[in-house]
Amino acid sequence: MSSLGGPGNRPTTKPTPPQRGSFPLDHDGECKHLMATYLACITKVQGENKPECRGLAKEYLSCRMDRNLMARDDFKILVSEMMRPK
Repeated sequence: MSSLGGPGNRPTTKPTPPQRGSFPLDHDGECKHLMATYLACITKVQGENKPECRGLAKEYLSCRMDRNLMARDDFKILVSEMMRPK
């Protein structure tokens, strides 16, 4: 038997970890309302990084940091990562 990759002879890929590591999920929904508002904004602007959604992103990240759902970090660093082209 030869080794040609994954099922159906498709090449296999290695998963890549998240850029900022893993973090606890918001099981209690403490920041869910902010996430929903932010996602609605992103949908409205068709996925573009528009100023009207950036404030919502900051509120959501603040909520997660305040509840220890992610490590506290400087917003200048977070914003520079969000603005970096993919």
